[in-house]
Amino acid sequence: MSLLVISGGVWRRYLTADQVRAIRSHIATITINLFAPALLFAAAASAHITTELLSVPALLATGILLGGGLLYLLLFRTPLGANLSKQTKTGLLLCGTFGNVLFMGYPLLHFLFGDEGARYAAFADMGAATPLLWSLGVWMAIRLGGSNVRISNPIKTWLMLPPVWSFLLGASLSLTPVDTTPLIHAARFIGQPTVPVMLLMLGLTIPWRKLVPNSAVLTVSLFKLLLLPLMTWLIARYYFGSLREAQIGAVIESSVPTMLMALGLADKYQLDVEAVALTIAWSTVLFLISLPLWLWVLI
Repeated sequence: MSLLVISGGVWRRYLTADQVRAIRSHIATITINLFAPALLFAAAASAHITTELLSVPALLATGILLGGGLLYLLLFRTPLGANLSKQTKTGLLLCGTFGNVLFMGYPLLHFLFGDEGARYAAFADMGAATPLLWSLGVWMAIRLGGSNVRISNPIKTWLMLPPVWSFLLGASLSLTPVDTTPLIHAARFIGQPTVPVMLLMLGLTIPWRKLVPNSAVLTVSLFKLLLLPLMTWLIARYYFGSLREAQIGAVIESSVPTMLMALGLADKYQLDVEAVALTIAWSTVLFLISLPLWLWVLI
C-alpha cells in the first residue's frame, strides 16, 4: 500500500498540474463507475448478513457521530480554530470525521481476516461512512462552511452512485436462494483494480512539495488516527466486552486516514482545499506509525 502511494508521488513529479487533474479525473471515473461497484457487489452478494456483520457499520457510525461532535467543539469553540476561517475549519472537520474506509480499510481487513474482512469494509463503507458523508458531511459543508453552491438533494445524489446500487443489489441477492457464485467471481475479478488505482491516485493527490503543516492540521490528523478510533474502541468494549473480529474491524476502520472524497467536497463546496489536501497527506503519512500501534492493541 505504501509503495503504491509513493509511486503516485513519484509519477506526480513528472506531470504538470493539468495532467495530474486529468489523470485523477479518469481514475475516479472508471473506479466509481466500474471497479468499485464490482468490488462492492462481490462483497455484498457473498455475505451472510448477521448481527455480527452489522455491528461493524453500527460501531463506525457511532464513532463518526461522536467524534465529529467532539471535533466540532475543538475547532469552533476553542482557541484551536480561533484564527481559522470557517471554510478552513469546516474542511478540517470533514477530514477528522470521515476516513478512507473502503480504499484503505478493504486491503487491511482482507489481509487480517480474509474474505470476511473484505465484507466488513464493504458494509462499513456502504452502511456508515458513505451515507453519513452525503448527508451529515454535505450539511457540514453548506451550513458550517457558508457555501452558496446550490445543490440537488444529497441523499438522491448518494443513491444514484453506481457503488451504492451495486452494493444494494448484491446484499439483496445474498438473501435469496439463487446461486450467484459465478457472478461473484466475475465481479471480484473486475473489482480487483479498485484499491491499487485509488492508492495510486492518493499519491497523485498529496501535495508532496508543500508538506509544511500547521498546528490545526496536525491536531486533526492525530484526532482522526488516535482519538476517534479510541472512542470507537471504548464503545465497542462497553457494548461487547471482549472484542471479536467484527468489532476489531470496526475499530481499524475508524483509524484509517482521511478519505479522498473530502478533497472533492472541499472543492465543490468552496472550502479550504489546501488545508484539506495537507490533512489527507499528513494523516496518510502518520498512519504508517499509528496502524502498528492499533494492531498491537487489538490483535
